[in-house]
Amino acid sequence: MTDDNAGMTRRQLGRGVMALGGALALAPLPAVPAAAATGRAGTLRHGSPERAGLLSSALRRLVTDAEAFLGPSPQHPWYAGAVLLAGRGGTVALHEPIGMAVRYQAYDEKADTGVEFPADQQIPMAEDTVFDLASVSKLFTSILAVQQIERGRLGLEATVASYLPDFGRAGKQDITIRQLLTHTSGFRAWIPLYSAPTHEGKLQLIWDEAPLNPPGSTYLYSDLNLISLQLVLQKITGRTLDTLLHDEITGPLGMEHTRYNPPASWKPRIAATEDARTPWSGLDRGLVWGEVHDENAFSLGGVAGHAGVFSTAWDLAVLGRTLLNGGSYGRARILTPDSVELMFTDFNTAFPGDEHGLGFELYQHWYMGAMATPRTAGHTGFTGTSLVLDPTTDSFLVVLGNSVHPVRTWRSGSAPRVAAGNNMARAVPVRPAHGRTAWFSGMASATTATLALPALDTARGAARLTCAVWWDTEPAADVLALEASTDEGATWEPLPFTTARKGDADEEHPAGTATGWSGRTWHRLTAPLPADPALRVRWRYTTDRLYVGRGAYVDGLRVERAHRVLFDESRPADAARLTANGWTASAD
Repeated sequence: MTDDNAGMTRRQLGRGVMALGGALALAPLPAVPAAAATGRAGTLRHGSPERAGLLSSALRRLVTDAEAFLGPSPQHPWYAGAVLLAGRGGTVALHEPIGMAVRYQAYDEKADTGVEFPADQQIPMAEDTVFDLASVSKLFTSILAVQQIERGRLGLEATVASYLPDFGRAGKQDITIRQLLTHTSGFRAWIPLYSAPTHEGKLQLIWDEAPLNPPGSTYLYSDLNLISLQLVLQKITGRTLDTLLHDEITGPLGMEHTRYNPPASWKPRIAATEDARTPWSGLDRGLVWGEVHDENAFSLGGVAGHAGVFSTAWDLAVLGRTLLNGGSYGRARILTPDSVELMFTDFNTAFPGDEHGLGFELYQHWYMGAMATPRTAGHTGFTGTSLVLDPTTDSFLVVLGNSVHPVRTWRSGSAPRVAAGNNMARAVPVRPAHGRTAWFSGMASATTATLALPALDTARGAARLTCAVWWDTEPAADVLALEASTDEGATWEPLPFTTARKGDADEEHPAGTATGWSGRTWHRLTAPLPADPALRVRWRYTTDRLYVGRGAYVDGLRVERAHRVLFDESRPADAARLTANGWTASAD
């Protein structure tokens, strides 16, 4: 089941790589913090935020904000409960259950209320609560596929029909394995496979399905991609998907609480999902608890390429740590570092906004929040689940909620995921470039914050502003601008500037603005200033109402003319003359 609605991309709702056979050719990319190809890779342990190199105040805020969504969001709770897990490096600094794993026994559609279990039958969330991961399951199928590419048994640019001849019907003969993994196959979002009474009938629906768009021409997220990939994997390995999952991923990594079709003995530890009845569900099943929620996965016996995996927050963190390690965990290795690079490489450069690696989504503010960077990888699940991995900061975030409990219509959007991502991003400190503090714009949405220098006499010309600047914003939507006024602040004009960082060519900013991703590093900025006897200069940081990045920092402001210093932030008297509206001095 697609996360949110079929027919539109999830981004709309929220708001040079080749591989032939088993040979991979990668364009140069920023390095992933990967473990060496041999030896023992880092494993996880619980520890303090300080040990993880994280800010405890931001992690506390992560929990507080998540708890707010247990109440009206805006009308009904977004989830009955959740398990939150966050960490950096090998340290899990936050592992917090909130709310209830099992609260409702039914949904009353006439009153639009949940019918609660008696209090003594409700089950609170626990650290080891097991969740139906829904579409997060796609990551496991994708990893299994990349393993087969490594071994030379699956070609990334090979056609699906070369493995499954029946698949080539109805105009699908040219669809490739890569297009399945990047959702560019042309498939529509889903079809009701559960309407076919037999397994053969379900396969026939796939064989007869014609692409909605020419393969490779459009990005459209579709469950059919990963279901088709499941069929390929089972054909080339001779093993079922659940067996592959255990043998190739969960067994080697020790993920003992991750599997398809959990046994009945697990039920008291599993978060309940939906009171599944028509018309909101495709099947009349009553309260779904301990079985897969997705109708198509259920009709396929609980084992499907797009949904059906059950897991815990800790096990998902182990998977995330494995990928951030470059494919290994402890003494187990499930992928090579090059294969992890492949999964975190954007194949969808032709579809801006729909960045996608092999299985993993990339740079998606709509659920990653401020954790989103061009390297940040993750996925969500319809039931309320998500995993986000940021190789740039070596950090990871797991949010597992039961947001379709008691009914899917109670939640919309991804606000809890975004809030958690924002707080996790804020938890990774940005150290000042000079001294003890730097000016920080904050991370509020729908806000304009300004940092203004006092009036400066630049009438003799040749004045220059220098400082250190750091920015990470939602591209284009949120902007850091340098501006000047010659009429005492009545009007402001852009000030072009140049930024530079070690090892890179200088970057010109002729519009006087910076936006998007700057590499999570300080840049040296220079800007020539116009001549005026009372010139005013300010930084302006403006955000829209939807998503934000990590924000902007400015440090070491200095204005010189020839050899004369007109302003120097390091001098207390000058620093006191700065006017900050929305900016704060931060030591992080």
